[in-house]
Amino acid sequence: MAKIIGGLAVSHTPTIGFAVDHNKQKEQAWEPIFSSFEPMQRWLAEKKPDVLLYVFNDHVTSFFFDHYSTFALGIDDEYQVADEGGGPRDLPPVKGHAALSRHIGTSLMSDEFDMSFFMNKPLDHGLFSPLSALLPSQGGWPTQVVPLQIGVLQFPVPSARRCYKLGQALRRAIESFPEDLTVALVATGGLSHQVHGERCGFNNPDWDAQFVDALANDPESLTQLTVAEYAQLGGMEGAEVIMWLVMRGALSANVTVTHQSYYLPSMTGIATLILENHARTLPVDTTARHRAHIAQELVGLEQLEGTYPFTQQRSLNALRLNRFLHKLVQPEWRARFRQQPEQLYQQEGLTEQEQQMLRDRDWRKLIQYGASFFLLEKFGAVTGVSNLHIYAAMRGMSLDDFQKTRNQQVIYSVAGKE
Repeated sequence: MAKIIGGLAVSHTPTIGFAVDHNKQKEQAWEPIFSSFEPMQRWLAEKKPDVLLYVFNDHVTSFFFDHYSTFALGIDDEYQVADEGGGPRDLPPVKGHAALSRHIGTSLMSDEFDMSFFMNKPLDHGLFSPLSALLPSQGGWPTQVVPLQIGVLQFPVPSARRCYKLGQALRRAIESFPEDLTVALVATGGLSHQVHGERCGFNNPDWDAQFVDALANDPESLTQLTVAEYAQLGGMEGAEVIMWLVMRGALSANVTVTHQSYYLPSMTGIATLILENHARTLPVDTTARHRAHIAQELVGLEQLEGTYPFTQQRSLNALRLNRFLHKLVQPEWRARFRQQPEQLYQQEGLTEQEQQMLRDRDWRKLIQYGASFFLLEKFGAVTGVSNLHIYAAMRGMSLDDFQKTRNQQVIYSVAGKE
């Protein structure tokens, strides 16, 4: 079983990453920041968690406001460093634990958290700024991550109570994962700061201290505050500390504070915190019950012959192929595909198996491989194959024979001028 060993909380100001990249850790202005990181570095080196569940917010880098999710869980095998305007930092990508991510996502959906999921997105300083100060990266990071992005920049945003409940649901999700893993939760953001408007530069160290104390000893009290009250006390952008409640909700009611520090160098109150978990083992196997709860929605689906649910695992495995097919919604890409399909196959790095299935228009194999039907539908429209031809091929029938099974014998494809 997976085990939660503790929670870390840390600010994610880009100051941290900037100082790392420019070797400023020993300079007077930055030294207190990195001194406060040393106990966390030692804790991670001693505990060696297999996975960090990393709670952060993107800063309009990989996520934009035209499709902005409240809770977005990464389900990829790897996460690159994002370019935030000055080029990506010289850090290696960090490995994901896709199986744990999928389990957590299914569990959260079963507990009625409406999640969104992402793959193939680089991550910005919300994750990599503190990570680069917590762990060595040369030769690859020593742990895997499950990134959880919280949408706190465009209102409405989740309440403090909802974040705390998400943490409680995360505990059920992680502890019911059947593989033996040690997991630490990292919450980032804050503390008090505001970076816009006439109130820019606001800080409140007294509130920062009170918040950290309540987080460890009375987290339920923090769920009673509104986002407006968090903004009043800690600045508008400082309200992102509600993300720390996700981490705290995933821990036991009683925790031990093994490290705590605070430093206000310029714009943001920078805190570091280690909370060690004290979960107890119950005489009843509640994790097995929760796994059954998670699986309930798809029980019996495996008995439906010729049915291939488009799971997150299938989606990740076939991501390259599905991305290729999705580009067919772009007129210029369609024109290039019609003229030089083989060149595009090579350009996009499709495997020989993927290329051959497309050449053969082997619709059934494509579905079995992990292609989404709704992308094959687009592929059919571009290549002049109707939906009915695709349906017949799926059934292993001629078009005429398949049409005999329908109430009306019609031919159609997706609508469009082409």
